[in-house]
Amino acid sequence: MATQTTEQDKAFQTRTFEFDIRAEEDEAKGSVLDGRPIVYDSKTDISGWFSETIARGALDKANLKDVRFLVNHDTNMIPLARSRNNNENSTMQLMVDKDGLAIRLTLDTENNTEARALYSAVQRGDITGMSFMFAIAEEEWVGLDTDYPARTIISISQVLEVSAVTWPAYESTDISARDEKALDSARSALDSARKSGEPDGLLELEKLKAKYLYGL
Repeated sequence: MATQTTEQDKAFQTRTFEFDIRAEEDEAKGSVLDGRPIVYDSKTDISGWFSETIARGALDKANLKDVRFLVNHDTNMIPLARSRNNNENSTMQLMVDKDGLAIRLTLDTENNTEARALYSAVQRGDITGMSFMFAIAEEEWVGLDTDYPARTIISISQVLEVSAVTWPAYESTDISARDEKALDSARSALDSARKSGEPDGLLELEKLKAKYLYGL
């Protein structure tokens, strides 16, 4: 079942996972990080609740006009890099290709202690993960009446920021840290929706997954 996401429902979601990031010195630009934060056609388990795949081409219409690079989504800190209209003067370059989204960014390790610390951590292999924040334009659910449905993200409307993160497992969403009462309520409502078997119940189930799995 494919669904279009309304403007009201376009809340941002995050995904965190292990990815290939490299630190290197560039003669012209200095300290550089390369990585791939979004990967197409890679099925992932989301905390045992359902599987999720980002379909090939999901970024074709995405808004990538202003994307910041942070550490652990800490919006209180100064961004370590930023892509504005992906122009050549931006400190982060975004490349959408057949495999997903790749990034290349320049860190000011000389004047910024946070940038220097991150560069060292990546170079040493202490940080190997990334999380990205995005909004969905279109998605498809299969098997909502089963214990383990599958979700395909067909189209991403916007990528707001990407972060280097300390805990890099993709399936490790912050579901384990959510309020237990909220989780109990979600499970109860989810059971009721499944038992009803009505289209409205399935729609409600989709909303519940977004609300309680992603904190929307």
